[in-house]
Amino acid sequence: MHIQELIKTIKERRADMQVTQESLAELAGISLRTLKLIESGKGNPTLVTLQKIADVIGMEITLNVKNIENVSDETS
Repeated sequence: MHIQELIKTIKERRADMQVTQESLAELAGISLRTLKLIESGKGNPTLVTLQKIADVIGMEITLNVKNIENVSDETS
């Protein structure tokens, strides 16, 4: 999932749950400013911050990591 899709999903899920930004921020243990920046697409949240939000709204975040083993061979 790309970051814009994730932001859209967070906002939709929050709205579906009828939770305000203030409440979500408090429940997730993050600042309201941080949540507003994330939802506006201007924030640069850490994975920890995203996980805190996901825990509150019942989402699971998974991370796909590319195998970059051959990259070092190409740059040598």
